[in-house]
Amino acid sequence: MASRAAEQREEARQSAARLEAEGVRNVALTWVDNAGVARVKTVPAQRLPEAAARGVGMSPVFDVFTSDDAITESDHLGGPDGDLRLFPALDRLTALAGQPGWAWAPADRYDQLGAPHPACQRQFARRMTERAAEAGLELRMGFETEWIVTRAPEGHHPAAADAYETLDYPCAGPAYGMTRVVELSDYLRDVTEALTVQGIEVLQLHPEYAPGQFEVTTAPGDPVRAADDVVLVRETVRAISARHGLRASFAPSFVAGQVGNGCHLHLGLYRDGTSLHRTSEAAWGLAPDAVSFLGGVLNALPALLAIGCPSPASYLRLQPSRWAGVYQCWGVENREAALRLITGAPDDPDGGHAEVKTFDAAANPYLAVGAVIAAGLHGIECATQLPEPQTGDPGVLGVRERARRGIVRLPATLTEATDRLEKSAPLYEAMGGVLHGAVLAVRRAEEAHFAGSEAEEIAAATRWRW
Repeated sequence: MASRAAEQREEARQSAARLEAEGVRNVALTWVDNAGVARVKTVPAQRLPEAAARGVGMSPVFDVFTSDDAITESDHLGGPDGDLRLFPALDRLTALAGQPGWAWAPADRYDQLGAPHPACQRQFARRMTERAAEAGLELRMGFETEWIVTRAPEGHHPAAADAYETLDYPCAGPAYGMTRVVELSDYLRDVTEALTVQGIEVLQLHPEYAPGQFEVTTAPGDPVRAADDVVLVRETVRAISARHGLRASFAPSFVAGQVGNGCHLHLGLYRDGTSLHRTSEAAWGLAPDAVSFLGGVLNALPALLAIGCPSPASYLRLQPSRWAGVYQCWGVENREAALRLITGAPDDPDGGHAEVKTFDAAANPYLAVGAVIAAGLHGIECATQLPEPQTGDPGVLGVRERARRGIVRLPATLTEATDRLEKSAPLYEAMGGVLHGAVLAVRRAEEAHFAGSEAEEIAAATRWRW
């Protein structure tokens, strides 16, 4: 342990010297809580070696913070007692292009004796990635990030968070329209440039459907890196927005009744470097393990919604016929299916993969990737099969026709999704009792807080939390 601390200190010393030569004076160490909020401790750059060797103190109570900063409790966590240590992931240490003088690193959490904190979501994602590797599987994952941008209120003071807040959109162009790119070309160029400078490969950036809405898609990587990347993407977009006098919201429901922000998860399965989505003469091109993995994810979706759609606001977004995937079905290139199979170009060896359509940016991305891997591996263990793929929009079918096809509605409330997560033995086993219990406690607290609230009140209260 002492020798590892010395190695960490020396690596951090070299990193700190490099950062200070680049003008970096402070380092933000982030973790994402169970409500999906990125929390932070910061240290001066010259203190990075000490932080890497000894960690930075933080309370375990953050595992039971809700999105409005209230504190609940679980059987294992809550209250003023205890301490944890945040250890920066030095391999992800990044100078922030949108915040001159600052750098960022995600953090893993340990107890004071050096044991992994059982509710550390980033380590949960790593454990599931390692579990997949033990089964001979490599996963490559990536996120689509959607956000809505408005002009910051006069003086940059937060506007009143109520249903009557004035929302001043900086662009008037139509959905997916080039007009929006013209109107905000400097802003979008700066977003792309900042991400690129920070080592994030941008695949595409474009206007989306809702007023002031955009989407950026970044290159896939291993699951932990993908989760790190989406945290960095969000905070970079937020920083560049602020420098342009704008505010960015990643909330699942920005205005009640309108299309909200999703954060779709893309995943590809590989064995020995070969895609399992490119099996010749197999149905849909899927190798048997890919079929079972995706079958496991599809079966677990009702419980996974409590991970990937963790706020009452999430269920304002999850409406039929809005490409949000509210029915428990899958389809080949079907954007209304909860699980979409993307075939890609026939000559692209990495083109085939799957997309979980339901998730949004209120989700903790480390929980999301870890839980999806756990569900998929359980599918392989059980040799789960996929049903027939669905075409078209299930939402326009009659109730009897959906029943005939075996298509059921995914949970329509956070309460229902949380009940399904509570009963999920595979996810309990994968997450462990401490993490599983903390997630349930936060979900129940969010439910109670918004009980009886109107849709407009929920959207307004959560609009700027993510």
